[in-house]
Amino acid sequence: MSLLVIYNPVAGSGSAKLLIDEHILPALQPDHIIDGILSTERAGHAGTFVAEYARDHSTHNLTIILASGDGTLHEIIDSLSSAKATHGRVSFVLVPAGTANALYSSLFPPASQEMIDDVAYKLQSLRLYLNGKGTVRSLTYSLTEFFPNPTTQVNPRVASSCVVTSTSLHASILYDSELLRKEIPGIERFKVAAHKNGKRWYHATARLLPCSSSAVQIWDPASHSFVDHPESTKVSPVVEFKGPFIYFLSTVNVDRLETEFIITPLAQEVPPASNTCDIVIVRPLRDPSIGEEGETGREQFVEKIWGVMGGAYKRGLHIDLRYDHNGHIVNDGDGALVVEYIRCGGWEWIPDDEDKRANLVCADGEVLEIEHGGKAVSRVCDAISNLALGVYCDKE
Repeated sequence: MSLLVIYNPVAGSGSAKLLIDEHILPALQPDHIIDGILSTERAGHAGTFVAEYARDHSTHNLTIILASGDGTLHEIIDSLSSAKATHGRVSFVLVPAGTANALYSSLFPPASQEMIDDVAYKLQSLRLYLNGKGTVRSLTYSLTEFFPNPTTQVNPRVASSCVVTSTSLHASILYDSELLRKEIPGIERFKVAAHKNGKRWYHATARLLPCSSSAVQIWDPASHSFVDHPESTKVSPVVEFKGPFIYFLSTVNVDRLETEFIITPLAQEVPPASNTCDIVIVRPLRDPSIGEEGETGREQFVEKIWGVMGGAYKRGLHIDLRYDHNGHIVNDGDGALVVEYIRCGGWEWIPDDEDKRANLVCADGEVLEIEHGGKAVSRVCDAISNLALGVYCDKE
């Protein structure tokens, strides 16, 4: 078993180096032999470092103590998944040092917002690794292929995700926030980007794909359970959704994107029986008060979408919201669901050629573009490139 220690000194508030020097390295000595320590210096540095190490030690199982955010974890997994070599098992000991830390806070939900700054809270995965009491929970992956225009003779690019893959509002906010990074270096840029995209609708066709063991399922608040989507049958299991969309976001392994933003709450409360993703979809024309697309409808829906997203900050209350007959959003009744909460094996996203923003896809924070005339196909799996990944936590 090999052991690497990797940290991103500029992630989040810049606490990673302090955690490494004052807590992690002292806890490892003298009982653990460290085969390499890396302080990342540029984007992609961690991924290249681990991929090269894994290539040179392909028969070894590898443990990586990683003090960073989800972005550095994504870089490593993306590099390993794209490498053609066969690897031993790679297990992560996560130390949250990023801005959101979605995977860590999903595995170790904090009792309060104040708790996330506590060193003892941040070292839970490390303690489980050191005392041998934790389990290595296997990670599920979404592999998203970006197919070019059929007339282009190139292989599709593949991006891996172990947290979130999204289009529409979420991807557009991340895209604009990067454009604002120099002007607004702090997290305030995300609020500015969100405001900029509040009235934007996204035109595409989404095809929801079943997993191997079940049909496409949808959350039914009345029965408090996932049920087979009425359009997913044995003869025709794929469900097609037409836009416009405002929100289309899928997760694996997590129920939240930050500590209190619990966007797919049932990923933990009602865990799937097989490898699936949880998808949250908002289509504004389901609102009975909006007859057709237009500037009036967009203006009318801005306040509603922020209200719906606010439900994610209230332990996921957004998934039970409905429209009444006047289009008001209510907590009960039998009106159309505001949020379509889907559980399935993957999805296809085919943007309309005229909608430039519908071609953006976010894979664990990296924003990628679908080529004109192309599409993205995201599928969930439990192994990629003969690679098995896991993370130390206190549950399977």
